Amino acid sequence: MRYLITGGSVLTESGPEDVDVEFVDGSVTRLEAGIQPDEHQVIDATDSWVGPGFFDLHTHLREPGQEWKEDIASGMAAAIAGGFTSVVAMPNTDPVIDAGHLARQITRHEPIRVIPSGAVTLGQEGTQLAHLDDLWAAGVRLFTDDGYTVADAGLLRRAMEYVAQLGGLVAQHAEDPGLCRNGHMHEGSVSSRLGITGLPAAGEEVIIARDLKLVELTGCRYHIQHASTAATVELIRSAKHAGLPVTAEVTPHHLMLDHREVESMDPVYKMYPPLRTPDDVDALRAALVDGTIDAVGTDHAPHAAFEKDVTFEEAPRGIVGLETAASIVRAAVELDQTSFFERMAIAPGGVLGEAAGPIVVGSSDLVVFDPEAEWTFDRPRSKSANSPWLNQRLKGTVTQVFTRSGLVSTDEEGES
Repeated sequence: MRYLITGGSVLTESGPEDVDVEFVDGSVTRLEAGIQPDEHQVIDATDSWVGPGFFDLHTHLREPGQEWKEDIASGMAAAIAGGFTSVVAMPNTDPVIDAGHLARQITRHEPIRVIPSGAVTLGQEGTQLAHLDDLWAAGVRLFTDDGYTVADAGLLRRAMEYVAQLGGLVAQHAEDPGLCRNGHMHEGSVSSRLGITGLPAAGEEVIIARDLKLVELTGCRYHIQHASTAATVELIRSAKHAGLPVTAEVTPHHLMLDHREVESMDPVYKMYPPLRTPDDVDALRAALVDGTIDAVGTDHAPHAAFEKDVTFEEAPRGIVGLETAASIVRAAVELDQTSFFERMAIAPGGVLGEAAGPIVVGSSDLVVFDPEAEWTFDRPRSKSANSPWLNQRLKGTVTQVFTRSGLVSTDEEGES
């Protein structure tokens, strides 16, 4: 199929330009002004931004083992609706993705890419290293025990030394298990008023500070998952100034919400890490703008309604985020077109070692995003609907998504 995208502001190697994009047989074939339609399906992108497809470093697809929450097919549908053309699937499934044959079962290339990550430790139990060489041979490049912290510094050092030799990346869910045991929300004024055991900010920060010393020791590339505190931002900034190979992500919900939401006692606001203070939110926003935090990662965490429809303390942590990420980031942070695609697409791909960049001839993944259009998040493609923004009116919507499979998403009712 031949497509012609006209009228949009296209992120090119020279920056945003008012050019047309011809997309034929799975890739961009021309990028210039004034292309005349010739048996093309014409897509009017007036008032929209055209750029590389979004890349999520942090998606929970729940397959295998928890398909009642999500599966790969429904997760891909949610990703496409949100403009994501590549997602990295977390390994905390059942069984845990700790060996190559399990990673190969996750890998998908169409209509979007599903890229498996691998566990650092066997079964994510924190006692023995996973089959890192086997995972590497299966295409895994990011290793994490996400959902748990690798608490044993000696074991993590050995993992970092090995992964550094391979050229991979270790990502950490930073939460000290002793400091954070039995916690349900941020430890602070709100938790005190509610009488709920809290998760102190220090629980995140001490793990990251320790791990940065291990980065110095091993030279391993290190990625901080779902950064949530102002002090974490300063640790990242200092590490980067010191030249350490460190990157970080922030979730849309940590850019928009703070711990005061929990006063409602609605379990939808229970997440991992917890919502922090307004000062933390401000620090995270500033860090995303100035590049201290490299990327947005959704931490898309589906849970079925019956699992969330319990008391706050009993509820699982996490929310779905793929379909609303672009809208929430657009609302929370002032980013121009170039910076928006840098944080949503280019930098996340670069963290994983992808040759990500602006639209050029030969590009296969691109998205059309209208930053001002309003829409209602009332028809989730995900199997789960645990979102604070369910049935809310949002601004900024994805209208088309292209991959090597062609046009895989439009804004027309019923298509995705």
